[in-house]
Amino acid sequence: MNFLVGEIITLAIKVHRKLGPGLLESSYKECLYYEIVKAGYEAEKEKVLPLIYEEVKLDIGYRIDLLVDHRLILEIKSIEALADIHTAQLLTYLKLSGNRLGLLMNFNVKLLKDGIKRLAI
Repeated sequence: MNFLVGEIITLAIKVHRKLGPGLLESSYKECLYYEIVKAGYEAEKEKVLPLIYEEVKLDIGYRIDLLVDHRLILEIKSIEALADIHTAQLLTYLKLSGNRLGLLMNFNVKLLKDGIKRLAI
């Protein structure tokens, strides 16, 4: 899994170097998706994540930005600064999906390495 994380971070840095900060989240998401697929990984965009409550499946609008190889969640942001709510969002996605590892990536920074947060449960 560490190899996959390293590869995805390398691809994200490539996207960030080409585009720079200041664009919409959707721009980075689409370009990163393109790079991930081009590199031979399986990826899903805007994967629906239902909430199961008392055995009832509720589709209430949760969407994983990118899911790589059915096991790594990428939550993409383009904001001034990451906040605790963004960490909570990714932790919720990990819990609801049953996945154990995710990357919270804020592309609106000078150096992308300063905008990446790795979370595991």
